[in-house]
Amino acid sequence: MNGFDFTTLGLLLCLATLVAMVSRRLDLPYATGLVAAGIGIALLLPRAALPPLTPDLIYLVLLPPLVFEAAIQIPWRPFRREWPLLAALVTLGVALAAGVAAIGMHLWAGWSWLGAGLFGVLIAATDPVSVIAAFKQTHVEPRLHLLVEAESLLNDGVAAVGFAVLSAVAAGGGLTAGDVAWRFVATSVGGVAIGLGVAAALILVAGRTADRLVETTITTLVAYGSFLLAEHFHCSGVLATLSAGLLVGNWGFLGRISEGGRAAVLDFWEYVAFLINSIIFILIGGREAQLTVRFTLEATALAVVLALVGRALAVYPVLFAFARTRLKVPWAYKHVLFWGGLRGALALALALALPRGVAERDTIVTVVFAVVAFSVFVQGLTMPVLIRRLGLLSA
Repeated sequence: MNGFDFTTLGLLLCLATLVAMVSRRLDLPYATGLVAAGIGIALLLPRAALPPLTPDLIYLVLLPPLVFEAAIQIPWRPFRREWPLLAALVTLGVALAAGVAAIGMHLWAGWSWLGAGLFGVLIAATDPVSVIAAFKQTHVEPRLHLLVEAESLLNDGVAAVGFAVLSAVAAGGGLTAGDVAWRFVATSVGGVAIGLGVAAALILVAGRTADRLVETTITTLVAYGSFLLAEHFHCSGVLATLSAGLLVGNWGFLGRISEGGRAAVLDFWEYVAFLINSIIFILIGGREAQLTVRFTLEATALAVVLALVGRALAVYPVLFAFARTRLKVPWAYKHVLFWGGLRGALALALALALPRGVAERDTIVTVVFAVVAFSVFVQGLTMPVLIRRLGLLSA
């Protein structure tokens, strides 16, 4: 990993362990504690330089395991039952959230349509790490857990596809509206097909062994193989790994992967997610401490407001359409989906990967880091309180 050596990794793990223990003792979100620790290191020990966050590090190395780990936890039957609602949230909802942010930044911050559009798409990508951690500590109802995690995963996939298409436009390919629509569909469908194909092939191989170590290794190949292969063919790596994880977590765990292998796989990926989230959020904190936000304070404040307004429009009106159906969502769930729409690793990865030709690139990167900081500290810290106030604790 860029800028990493074993000593640095060991120190980060020591720090993450201490933060996890203190956060649990104080009943605080783990991700918030990690970001604060990263900021503290950067401010108090400036010579102890943390490794830089790069788009390749986040997107190609750290993101695939996070998507895969979340996907293998999603049960197929409840997911299929909620599919119409989830599909509306991640299509119309993402379009509304991205549109509000893009239009607002163009009109009031004076950004170009291209820069504002790219910002709108990437800021629509949500990260449920802090929210899911709060769920595990407070034991919320299963349906709410599924809606938050599944919506965020699908949301990330759609946002990543939209960003890839707009990046192609930014590269000056002279694409027509028809070309853009075709590329969006091809990138999405291609990613899903590659993910399912890689997962199916490797699950069949896993079915020939009962060695849990081999089975765990095979799931690692599925997670990274699906992502990297999809990206190689200019398809969505996020959707590929998401699809692969759903297949492994359902078809793979129903007979193909042994009972002992299933437990080993789940334990392994839970640890990997813990490890990677620890690294990401500490490095985010280190980068936050280096930002000079005062030069973009107005744009940052505007971006935070637009992100919240866009998220509200992505949740409340869309879910209201299901008010008279069997998929009706309680108001308390809507509030959690709205306030739990934190921004995290994917938004940062996309921001750092912005094409050099975008005039507002440096400003967008700074603003995105600031929005992520707001999400982690303000929304993340208040999520456990909100869950309790809404009476969402399961029996």
